[in-house]
Amino acid sequence: MKVGILAGGLGTRLSEETVEKPKPMVEIGGKPIMWHIMMHYSQHSFNNFVIALGYKAEVIKKYMVDYCSLNSNLTVNLLTGKVEMHEGIKPDWTVELIDTGLYTNTGGRIKRLAPYMGNETFMLTWGDGVSDINLHDLLAFHRSHGKLATLTAVRPTARFGHLELDGEQIVEFSEKPQTREGWINGAFFVLEPGVFDYIEGDDTQWEKAPLENLAKDGQLMAYKYSGFWQCMDTLRDKRRLESLWETGEAPWKSWKE
Repeated sequence: MKVGILAGGLGTRLSEETVEKPKPMVEIGGKPIMWHIMMHYSQHSFNNFVIALGYKAEVIKKYMVDYCSLNSNLTVNLLTGKVEMHEGIKPDWTVELIDTGLYTNTGGRIKRLAPYMGNETFMLTWGDGVSDINLHDLLAFHRSHGKLATLTAVRPTARFGHLELDGEQIVEFSEKPQTREGWINGAFFVLEPGVFDYIEGDDTQWEKAPLENLAKDGQLMAYKYSGFWQCMDTLRDKRRLESLWETGEAPWKSWKE
């Protein structure tokens, strides 16, 4: 089963980091956040990735082409140009890197991936969000209902402390009232090829007409997940993820070094 990753956006809300690189290449613990996402899928035996590129596509292409050599010991014969790799990290991944246009919207990027998805069930997520979700449980839920689309519904961590008031008296203060927040779209989709018919073209925003019409047609289901989920929209989000990683408390890290 293939995993689509949208990695072509401009990342304007994280402009401190995205002047020279696309947002999925912003590093957490010395590795691009997209690498963390791919490692999580790989831990669940999903190793075939199709990445939708756009903004600074060349940065992601170069990273993938150089990945094995940069993570291995090397012997380089300068006369012949032969490079021999020793040990190192060589994940069993197949990665298709697809240019989907600089200004193509999210729906358009998904539709441009259609020829590469094999006309079968596939997974899809954004290139800037991590979770400790069990992907096999997600897939089992999708297969159980027989609809075209499943999205993972999550409760975001609140940015501000929640106050429970009785007049002017504060009767309860909660710093991170995650369970009080409403359910939102956390990506980590499982989709059938029929969803491509809901996307008109490059200007289509996936979160608008396609998901709205899938819902109207009774073809969109929510996998409610109350575990860890965090997107990286802002520098504040990045710092939180960095802190979790540095303290060894990154919930999404399901693999061993």
